[in-house]
Amino acid sequence: MEHMPIILTEKISIGISLCAMGGPVRYNGKEIDVLSSLGREKQDFIWCPVCPECQAGLGVTRDPVHLSGGTGEQVWSGEAEVKNRAGRIVTKEMKQGSLECIEVLKRCNANIFIYMDGSPSCGVYKTTLKNTKRGNPPGVFGSLLLEQRYFLIPCSDLQSPLKWWDWRRRLLAFHWFSHHQLTSMKELYETWYMLKFLCQELENTWARAMGRTLAALDKSEFSQFEPTFRIQVLDLLRRPSTPARITNSLWKHYSHYRKKKGKKVEEIHSPEFKRNVTTIAKELLKMERTAVEDEYLFGASPVIYRDWHRMKAIEEKKLASIEHNQ
Repeated sequence: MEHMPIILTEKISIGISLCAMGGPVRYNGKEIDVLSSLGREKQDFIWCPVCPECQAGLGVTRDPVHLSGGTGEQVWSGEAEVKNRAGRIVTKEMKQGSLECIEVLKRCNANIFIYMDGSPSCGVYKTTLKNTKRGNPPGVFGSLLLEQRYFLIPCSDLQSPLKWWDWRRRLLAFHWFSHHQLTSMKELYETWYMLKFLCQELENTWARAMGRTLAALDKSEFSQFEPTFRIQVLDLLRRPSTPARITNSLWKHYSHYRKKKGKKVEEIHSPEFKRNVTTIAKELLKMERTAVEDEYLFGASPVIYRDWHRMKAIEEKKLASIEHNQ
C-alpha cells in the first residue's frame, strides 16, 4: 500500500501576541510585525491576536511591568507579584487579563501560540529584553500556556525561512494528531507510520525505541498505551530540528522519491552542497509541492495544508494530463 501525504484543507487557528502581529500595544506603543515575513503564506492560517497586558486594563502607553519575587508560575501560587515601574502592584489585573486571553484562544479553537519572548506576560523562556538579565521566566500568561500544553513558537523564528518551515511542518502534524482519534491498534500503527520519519529526525533513539515497543504490543494493550503514545509524540513534535538534520532528511526522502517515482527535482541538492537557509527552505517547499502533486508521502513533512482552490487546481491538472495522454 502506497502512503500519501495528509492534506488539511481547513485553515488552522493560531494564537499570537498582538504586539508581534503589528498591534502597537507594547508599553511604549511600539510593535513588530513578524507575520510580514511569511508573505502570502500568512493567508493560510486564522490568526487570533491577544495581549494580556491590554486585557488587564493597563492601557497604552503604560509603565512597563515586571515580575517581583519569583516566576510567572509563582504569581499564580501567590508567592510572587507583578509590579509596574512606579511600584504599583498589578498582580490581580494581570491574572485576570491572562485568563481572559486563554478564553479567547479557546473560543478560536487555537492550541498553537506564537509568543513574544522577553515579555513578563507572554514570555516563556525570557521575561525581559535586557541582555544582562533573563528575568523570572515563564511570564504570567506564558505559564498558563505551558500548563495547558499549547504548541509554543517564539515569534523571532518566523523571520527565518528555515526555522519557520520547521515550525510549520511540526505544528501541522501536531494539530492533525491532536484531533485525530484512534480506536484500534491498527489505526495506531497507521498513524505511527505517517509520523515516524519526522519523529526519527527529531529524536532517532526515542523513535526507534517506540517502534520496537509498538511491534511488541498486544491488541489488548491499546487502551492503556494510547494516551501515553499520544502525549509522547505530541511532546516530541514541539522540539525544533536542526539545519543538518533537516537537509539530511530532505535528501533521504528525495532519494526514495526518485527511486519510487523515477523522477528528478532539479532544485534539490545533497547535504554537502553549500547553500544558505533560504535556499534550503525553497528546496523543502518544492519537495512538499511535488509530494502533493504526485501523491507521495514526504516523511519529513507528512501533514500539508492546501486550500480547496489549490487542491482543485491540482486535480484539474491531473485530469488534463490523463486526457492528453489518452
